[in-house]
Amino acid sequence: MISAEIAQKELDLSFAGHIIDGEQRDSADEQSIDVIAPRDRSVMGMAAQGGVADVEAAVKAARAAFPAWRDMAPRARGRLLARVADRLEDAAERIAKILSLENGNALRTQSRGELAFAVDTFRYFGGLASEAKGEQIPLSLNKLDYSRREPYGVVGAIIPWNAPVQLGCMKIAPSIAVGNTIVLKTAEDAPFAVMEIAKICQEFLPPGVVNVVHGTGAVTGEALINAPGVDKLSFTGSTAVGQRILAVAASRIIPASLELGGKNPQIVFPDADEEWAVEAAMLGMRFFRQGQSCTAGSRLFVHQSIFDSFMQKFSSKAAEMTVGDPLEEASDIGAIVNKKQFDRVCGFIEEAMSVDGGQLLAGGPPPKDGPLSLGYYARPTVFSHIDNSFKINRQEVFGPVVVAIPWETEDEVVAMANDTHYGLSAFVHTKDLGAAIRTAHRIDAGWVQVNHGGGQVLGQSYGGYKNSGMGREFSLEGMLEGYTHRKHISIRLDV
Repeated sequence: MISAEIAQKELDLSFAGHIIDGEQRDSADEQSIDVIAPRDRSVMGMAAQGGVADVEAAVKAARAAFPAWRDMAPRARGRLLARVADRLEDAAERIAKILSLENGNALRTQSRGELAFAVDTFRYFGGLASEAKGEQIPLSLNKLDYSRREPYGVVGAIIPWNAPVQLGCMKIAPSIAVGNTIVLKTAEDAPFAVMEIAKICQEFLPPGVVNVVHGTGAVTGEALINAPGVDKLSFTGSTAVGQRILAVAASRIIPASLELGGKNPQIVFPDADEEWAVEAAMLGMRFFRQGQSCTAGSRLFVHQSIFDSFMQKFSSKAAEMTVGDPLEEASDIGAIVNKKQFDRVCGFIEEAMSVDGGQLLAGGPPPKDGPLSLGYYARPTVFSHIDNSFKINRQEVFGPVVVAIPWETEDEVVAMANDTHYGLSAFVHTKDLGAAIRTAHRIDAGWVQVNHGGGQVLGQSYGGYKNSGMGREFSLEGMLEGYTHRKHISIRLDV
């Protein structure tokens, strides 16, 4: 394992300050928080703990920058985003290592891909900057009646720690592409990688267009969602916090978009007892991200006729995965982000092991000695025969823990899949195209994948049903619906 001191020195990490009006700043009250590296539980650096004064300064800077940025030609804005992408691509390897150090995701299997996605995000939305178009209604020869899309103003955005680079860029790029300015609050456990991206933005964008504040949700997050100068709220994170943000937005009568949690089903049909389906289900479970994904397919419904055979293959592959230091190239899986989440995952595992009739097929409690005991490492863990009504199948574990449940009829498995207050994503594995489409249409989820389990792709309209959120991201329509509002103009011409 690379020592914490060497990693910190090589990556030049010590302090993450706020980025406000183009400058890096300490907090007004000089408060800071330690950032813990989950790989070895060491302090990797400190981040500014933002308060009301810091948020107010960031919002003020964003408000001042808004008129000129809004009025800049859309293609000119798009070209600046493309320059950010080019610079980000040059810095990607270093930022990927920072990301792995702060949130525990494995460098080879996760963080490099997340940086590549971030680069593509700035290029994609930079290219769409001119697509914020309205419509014209042909009322008569003497009337010009048309609509136009206009930016909201200042966007207040909050992101989680599990994919901070991807989700941070997914807030920044589309919002500023259409002329908004932004104040982004990082996750307190993972501020450094996003700060590096914000610093790159300052090289090419006018001061105040992109502002970043750090700190806890209870202090900094609350200050941001209540800031009177914020015109739109965008949040990715837990359903409980999403409810709080929606309540504040409602009280202020401002729009909010929410991408929240998930307890996502994977349905394996009897014709899918093959390696390709096992691989797709493994990807869908997001094991490579320690299961720390809102789209993780952690309820694995496998047809009774192939249950034992499929689960033997699945469990064997899960057990073969290499858990280790996220900065090591050999690691498939890194570390859980922090002690609170690690203890939560361990609690779910221990509780599931006590369920009468349940079976542990792979994994189990984390190692208590050896190198992995020095960090927050959890093994891929597979249970079976735990009823869909149990806590582990109702609540979001956000760890590498999956429960396999047998089924017999299509109606039965669709009912079980939909028996949740979440509705973010789902997975269907079968060669039967009719069964696949029929099932995909019946599942209550905003995103359904058939026979594969990869991540979101730019251009897809991604978002959830039910308690998994409201609004869409990753696409042109997500950009337009999420970050612009429509103005209608009627003009009489015969005067």
